[in-house]
Amino acid sequence: MTTQELVAQIKKKKSFLCIGLDVDLNKIPEHLLKEEDPIFEFNKAIIDATHHLCVAYKPNTAFYEAYGLKGWKSLEKTINYLNKKYPEIYTIADAKRGDIGNTSTMYAKAFFEDLAFDSVTVAPYMGKDSVEPFLAFENKHTIMLALTSNEGAFDFQTKKIDDLEVYKHVLETSKNWQNSKNLMYVVGATKAEYFKEIRKIVPNSFLLVPGVGAQGGNLEDVCKYGLSKNIGLLINSSRGIIYASKDVNFANEAAKKAKELQVKMATLI
Repeated sequence: MTTQELVAQIKKKKSFLCIGLDVDLNKIPEHLLKEEDPIFEFNKAIIDATHHLCVAYKPNTAFYEAYGLKGWKSLEKTINYLNKKYPEIYTIADAKRGDIGNTSTMYAKAFFEDLAFDSVTVAPYMGKDSVEPFLAFENKHTIMLALTSNEGAFDFQTKKIDDLEVYKHVLETSKNWQNSKNLMYVVGATKAEYFKEIRKIVPNSFLLVPGVGAQGGNLEDVCKYGLSKNIGLLINSSRGIIYASKDVNFANEAAKKAKELQVKMATLI
């Protein structure tokens, strides 16, 4: 999916909501555990109930890898279902990969070619030759960690080198990499006060923003400084939506939570 197609969906739906599909079998409704593939059945129900309210879904691959081959099969079925039933939806493999040369190429092939995701998250710690193999894929996006929402982000990301914070070095340097037009960045919602500075460096890039909802991030604060001329934001909510209920009608309850965010977003764009 191209950036232009993503922007068109955002404007059509009046939403820049991304729903995280982070499935924990200990948290899903008990009746689903009787199904042959409870993870996929849970995802399918959530997707069918919320697809009209969001523009993206983001499975965190750790929640599938933890269940071995069965979990990976559930991920494959989920992305195939999305691509077949809702091809207008933008898909993000939240895998946080990052390795040198040929290894990164193989990671990219796994998510872009085999699973056919639109984008994948990567870690930039090893530099450009760990990220550029992802950027080489046409009409695919690489979403690079920039400033994350966790407490440990302050261990490195906000430290200064030559009077400039490390995350700013990451943003500035990445703009010079080959095919950098395919870059997006992860910026945590709990770091809302930093968005003004980030937009000075990457004024038009899309930012994937986790941390709204369960982690305490505030939608209005993020939008105040984070919105660009083409919206430029994908606001992710995972637990706050998908685990709204453990009852049989869990998908409808998830849709209500998604609707609350979508209505707020419609007033902000």
